[in-house]
This record gives sequence, C-alpha cells and structure tokens, in this order.
Amino acid sequence: MRPNPLAPWELRIGDLRVYYDVEEEPETVVYINAVGIKERDRVRIAGEIYDL
Repeated sequence: MRPNPLAPWELRIGDLRVYYDVEEEPETVVYINAVGIKERDRVRIAGEIYDL
C-alpha cells in the first residue's frame, strides 16, 4: 500500500473517508486532517479532487 499524502491514518465508512493523525504523548490526541467523499479512484475534499 502506498503512503497517503493527506495523513498517516484513514478511516473508511462506505464512500466517506476521514484522514487523521494520532499523537500519543504527552496525552493521546486525534487530529482530523480532512474528510472527503470517495468517487471511483478519487476523493473529493472541500470541492477539490485528489487522486489517491
């Protein structure tokens, strides 16, 4: 699997994609980098299309 340019982690829920990062020290925090909709081999985030 290729590294994702948007974030190290990706959550997939149907066509929805959530790109996030986790920081564990000093306290566990999850940072949401982007939320998008999967359309074939592309993701639409805030009106822009990304080829992933």
